[in-house]
Amino acid sequence: MRDHGGNLDGAIGRFGGGATDWIDLSTGINRVPYPVPNFSHTAWTALPTRSAMEGLRSAAAGAFDTKAAILPVSGAQAAIQMIPRLGLPGRARVLAPTYNEHAAALRSAGWQVEEVTEPAALAGADLAVLVNPNNPDGRHLSPGDVLALSPRVGRLVVDESFADPYPDMSVASQAGQDGMVVLRSFGKFFGLAGLRLGFVLGAEADIAALSDMAGPWPVSGAAIEIGMAALADREWARETTARLMSETARLDALARATGWTCQGGTALFRLYDTGDAKAAQERLAQAHIWSRIFPYSTGWIRLGLPGDEAEWARVADVLTAGGV
Repeated sequence: MRDHGGNLDGAIGRFGGGATDWIDLSTGINRVPYPVPNFSHTAWTALPTRSAMEGLRSAAAGAFDTKAAILPVSGAQAAIQMIPRLGLPGRARVLAPTYNEHAAALRSAGWQVEEVTEPAALAGADLAVLVNPNNPDGRHLSPGDVLALSPRVGRLVVDESFADPYPDMSVASQAGQDGMVVLRSFGKFFGLAGLRLGFVLGAEADIAALSDMAGPWPVSGAAIEIGMAALADREWARETTARLMSETARLDALARATGWTCQGGTALFRLYDTGDAKAAQERLAQAHIWSRIFPYSTGWIRLGLPGDEAEWARVADVLTAGGV
């Protein structure tokens, strides 16, 4: 099984406690979620209608400022699983290190996958994957650089799962150009990952093919109603973005006081060099705070942002106690 953030069962098995005892900072999920509105009884009792799906597409188009074709899916992960089947397997390149499911899904579908470390090295691939901003280091390309790369590959997949706080970084408005496919997450920024909602943006033909793969009801009625309300609430999005930007500085200050150095990140997670990532993770875990470390770095640890003040106080107590 591939390792991911959010693997709290494993943490509980090693360090004890119950799920409610833990602060899970191993993901980039906003811990101050969108307030779930009341929604209709039929969201649970009736199959989603075409008009409801169209309403969700319209809300997504407005939120992402795009005229591209849009397919709502059960989280961006569902799209990652389907995209390798858009064409015959060939040569794929993934800008790495990054979210490991992109390369894994391509390999499972028969693609020859090369992980590269420079954006220019993506050129010439039949399919290229770029996570922008990147997970875990927050590396990003400007929209101009992404658009310049697009015609140099057969199909460019741009994963914008962490782009909500950075609308000026997004190429969603250009999705479909030169076959470019853009992925957007819902659960991370809105803090509702359990709802399982995401979006694929692209050319009509690509979205039609993905829609055939996804089937007639790719998302639930509850996801449609909650998604429509949240995507239309631009005031909440602005306020949340401002809060997240402020709180990244707060977490960075705590990390500096601990002796860690910031290696990057986004408004939803931070990446630090601790010197000894395993020791740092275990020290946090003793206080029932879960984090993410990586097999390709002995020093890196990734932390999401705490939620309420009680969570911030617990994190601060551990980080300022020394020895992390």
